Order: sequence, then structure tokens, then C-alpha cells
Amino acid sequence: MSFKNRNREGPDTGHRDDAGTTAPDRIRTRGPAADVAPGKQRYAASPGRVQWAVGRGARAALLAAAVMLTAWAPLQAQPAAASKTPAKPALAAPTAKAARTVLFMGDSLSAGYGLAASQGWVALTAERIAKTKPGWKVVNASISGETTAGGASRIAGELQRNRPSVVVIELGANDGLRGLQLAQSRANLERMIAAAKAAKAQVLLIGMRMPPNLGKEYTLGFERNFRELASRHGTVLLPFLLEPIALDRTAFQADNLHPIASAQPKLRDHVWTRLGPMLK
Repeated sequence: MSFKNRNREGPDTGHRDDAGTTAPDRIRTRGPAADVAPGKQRYAASPGRVQWAVGRGARAALLAAAVMLTAWAPLQAQPAAASKTPAKPALAAPTAKAARTVLFMGDSLSAGYGLAASQGWVALTAERIAKTKPGWKVVNASISGETTAGGASRIAGELQRNRPSVVVIELGANDGLRGLQLAQSRANLERMIAAAKAAKAQVLLIGMRMPPNLGKEYTLGFERNFRELASRHGTVLLPFLLEPIALDRTAFQADNLHPIASAQPKLRDHVWTRLGPMLK
């Protein structure tokens, strides 16, 4: 389960010249009937043929109008010339920084066995991260019944799919309950740690302990696996997930293996002592 969080320009009503610039429909200059149409070097109100048999005053007025037209010509050409200057490209809007991911790879203890989806300690951790660690999100890839072998076979796909910055590994309990050889369990965990580090992710390794009925040698060796792997690979270690509730029988479901809903906040807080400082 994953816990996640055009500008339209108005119609251009102005006239556009051939160069693509907007210009007024007509440039008007003042003088005796002196409307000048853009781009035309002609006195707009004059007849096709000028009668030169007119008085000196009329000829002077015509001459003045011609001078004004000559003066206006370069001014009319300026907008078209300016339009040839290439426009600077608009700067792209800054993109939002992608959220970094915390990937949980665990068994039923992390998958929230026997609980509603929102009650497990991983779901509660996701809520805390959403409130206190902006820019981070949680992906819970835990599966009930998962072993270290199953986690080792899945981690490459999860890393590629989620590209996490932090990987939390909580596996091994099912190996111990099945009496899996310690060397084999250790090799699987080491493979997961190496894959996560190769993907440039920090690793939080969460340890587990076995009941004494499996024998002292096995239980001590099982616990030692987590410590030595963390030391060898420089990972953060939480030695025992169930430490806050291990001695409280009422904190477990009827199977005496899986914590009840009211115990989950204690597990969240316990894990947070190591996970919180990693989310910078």
C-alpha cells in the first residue's frame, strides 16, 4: 500500500501587419485633410491628377503636406522593423521538487496483520511523516508471511519502481519461526542491504528476536546477525522491533505473535527514534 499527497489570451482585436505586429488601423496626422494610410506615401484626400493651375497658397499647402508625408514615412516603418527582433523565450516555470520516498520491506508485523489498514505502525508512521516531514512519502511493500528470501527476490523491482531515499528492512521473524539456517537468512538480508545501498538509499535495519524454545545458540545467533550486518554495511540499526511491548501479553492478538491496534503507536514511536533523524 502506498501513502501519498493555459493562459488564454483574449482575442486580438487590433490590426496585424505582415510582420506580425499589431498596429492601429490608421495613423492620423493633422493638416488640411491629411489622413495618411499606413504604408502609402500618398496624400489620401488628393485627387488622382493635381491641377497645377492653382494659386500659390494652394501650392504651398500641397508642398507642406508632402513634407509631412516624407517625415511620417520612417515612423511608419519602425513598428515593422522592430518586429523582426526575435522575441526572448519565456522562462519555464520552476517544477515542484519530487517527494522522496521511504520504502518499507517487511512481513506481517509491518503489513498490519489483523488490523485495519490505517491502524498499523507503518500507516501511523506515514501520517507522522506527512505532518512533520514535508517532501517525504511512504510506500509500504510489506507482505504477511514474507521471508528474507522473498524480500531479497523482490527488492530490485521495488527499488526500480519507487526509487526510495530510505529503505526500512524488517524481515527475519518468519525465517526464525521456520528454523531457517542462520547463514542463509543472513545472506538474504545482506543481499537486500547491498541492493538498497547500490541504489543510493539509506538503510534502516530492524532486528527481531526468537523465543528461547529454539535453543540458546540459535536465538543468540539470530540476534547477532542483525548487529553484525549493520556494523559491516554501516546501516542504522533498531535491534528489536517489539521491545516496547514484548513483555506485555495483553499487547498481542490471540496468536501471541501480532500486536493489537492499541500497541501500534508504541511501535511507531520506537521505530521513529531511528527513522526520524534519517529524514532530512
